[in-house]
Amino acid sequence: MTYVTYDRRFPTVSPALSIVVCRRRRATVINRLAKSSPKFARPSAKPHPSKAESVASRGGASAADAVGAGFLTVVAWRQEAVTQQRTLAQRVACTGLGLHTGQPVRLSLSPARVNTGIRFIRHTDGVEYETPVIAGSVSATHHATTLGCGDASVSTVEHLLASLHGLQIHNAIVGVDGPEVPVMDGSAEAFVHLIETAGVYEQHEVQPVLRIDRKVEFRSEGRSISIEPARHFQISYRIDFKHPTIGVQQIEIDRLNPAIFQAEIARARTFGFLEEVEALQRAGLGLGGSLGNTVVLDRNGVMNPGGLRFGDEFVRHKVLDLMGDLALLGAPVVGRVRVDRGGHALHYGLVLEVLAQSSSWTMVGESVRGVKKITAPNSGVPSL
Repeated sequence: MTYVTYDRRFPTVSPALSIVVCRRRRATVINRLAKSSPKFARPSAKPHPSKAESVASRGGASAADAVGAGFLTVVAWRQEAVTQQRTLAQRVACTGLGLHTGQPVRLSLSPARVNTGIRFIRHTDGVEYETPVIAGSVSATHHATTLGCGDASVSTVEHLLASLHGLQIHNAIVGVDGPEVPVMDGSAEAFVHLIETAGVYEQHEVQPVLRIDRKVEFRSEGRSISIEPARHFQISYRIDFKHPTIGVQQIEIDRLNPAIFQAEIARARTFGFLEEVEALQRAGLGLGGSLGNTVVLDRNGVMNPGGLRFGDEFVRHKVLDLMGDLALLGAPVVGRVRVDRGGHALHYGLVLEVLAQSSSWTMVGESVRGVKKITAPNSGVPSL
């Protein structure tokens, strides 16, 4: 069993983490900027940078690259919960190929007012279609998570949503000029870099969190997913594939914070089997897929010339997908998620179960005077 331990004040991180910004004996992996004005509105607004001290990563622990099928435990450093809502400091954009269409897609991330949440705006023939990131917006979970319908639909949103979730960005406008989010390198690394380039703007409103009070479980076709009470956001994920290169892999994350996300999860790429990729392309899907953005396996193993980024990259990518799908809850979660052989449909099933069982959780917000009750999120939950 492999352990990566993080110091309470100054984390010891893997080489994937290049900079840590420390403030008041706490740490975050993305730059903290000055608190936002209550009237903050313009995407081009540039706040003054804070006087936070930038500290380079200290050595002492290598990346947790468990070789082959096996188990990984990450013991996270203590970090106070983010209590204020956060958005981006400025607008940023990038261009990449759509995984299924193979066509170029331009993506932009813009700041948003408090309580906006994450919203997609698709630009099609001069018309803007807006879709909020909530459970009721989901239209498909086959191969990827799709939001909206028709000209308003946006597919393959999970890696971007995982990045926003993992780096604790609560309010943002996502613009796309095509039917899907660009795949980039198949992981969330490019989106993390985009968010870091934009910078983070701390806002004046408290960010509610969804605290799990009782266990909620969802099962489908012999697979299972559940969430239960815990002190922090924790994940236990197990996969089991017949392919010998994957086999059984399991990851246990005791506290998933931005440092853990960026160092251990964000770089894990999507994967597929050669025969499935060929079948998808014959059906007109996966046209943008390549060894540059997908880990492809044939009978002999991994086909990518550079091999794997982690020995257990497959299960780490499943955690990435899970984090993107949990963003559909509309608020950060405090609880332990356990998954056995999951996928987008199973993740979404848990989201619906949690929102349907409102007595199993409490929406709370931290303030200086204590914990106050917050109204439930606008889930827009469709019937199962």
